[in-house]
Amino acid sequence: MIRIGIAGYGNIGRGVECNIKENEDMELVAIFTRRNPDDVKTQGLCPVVNISEIENWKEKIDVLIVAGGSATDLPEQTPKYSKWFNCLDTFDTHARIPEHFANVDAAAKEGGNLSLISCGWDPGMFSLARLYANAILPNGNDYTFWGKGVSQGHSDAIRRVKGVKDAKQYTIPIDSALASVRAGDNPELTTRQKHTRECFVVLEEGADAAQVEQDIVTMPNYFSDYDTTVHFISQEELDRDHSGIPHGGFVFRTGSTGKENENQHVIEYSLKLDSNPEFTTSVLMAYARAIFRMKEEGKTGCMTVFDVAPKYLVPMDEAFIRAHML
Repeated sequence: MIRIGIAGYGNIGRGVECNIKENEDMELVAIFTRRNPDDVKTQGLCPVVNISEIENWKEKIDVLIVAGGSATDLPEQTPKYSKWFNCLDTFDTHARIPEHFANVDAAAKEGGNLSLISCGWDPGMFSLARLYANAILPNGNDYTFWGKGVSQGHSDAIRRVKGVKDAKQYTIPIDSALASVRAGDNPELTTRQKHTRECFVVLEEGADAAQVEQDIVTMPNYFSDYDTTVHFISQEELDRDHSGIPHGGFVFRTGSTGKENENQHVIEYSLKLDSNPEFTTSVLMAYARAIFRMKEEGKTGCMTVFDVAPKYLVPMDEAFIRAHML
């Protein structure tokens, strides 16, 4: 059995706990939290332990899922824990992946461990789709669309705006842009031409709605480059109509072949997810298995999904997958 630990008990941590039962070769050993363990209500599959005691468990865990946030948690936690454990995280700040990789690589090598960063569906499965498509169609263009779905990071950014009590934000692809890419038109699209953003906001009592809306739509790096719509609703409406965390998206590669590039091709990979965190943790479980197997072969340092052969992801042996999946 592959012994799994979870550091953090938010959406990803709960998703891992739920997903364990789908993987017969894994067992959940411990959940680590910064909160008082007595206050954390889990499914009761394993002990809940304060994060300050995590080093004491390094001989009891094969793979640690580091389930913190990308903004401040993972840049600190994954390198720290990689000195003691084989680690897996969902770091998704694309611009900082090279820096994060270097930090985790150094820490994992120091501890003689193997860690894998930026795992999930984007980065993760979408990353693989982009790489394979670029290899197959070197003369072409890449397009990635996200949604329609809830962006957890953007929703959190809205909740930090003064006067906001609660909020959910949806990222929505623009249908005309999708259609143009699917048709092989190879359009040049700006950020604003690919997606819109729709926000559902619960105001704190006495808040200035006009000011809150202005603060949201002008927020750099989140909303200022998009056509953004803000709806003010009650907490009851938000809880009733926006309690889920759906997401998904599309990765395209358009390209041409032939003597005169006369033949056009479109590669499309898409996901439609009822639960963003539960699907993400399904990906994590597969790569936890891969980390365990590759560490047994003696590999150490940091990896990404680009470094893992598909055969390591499944519990079946190589003869079975050749016979049934090739």
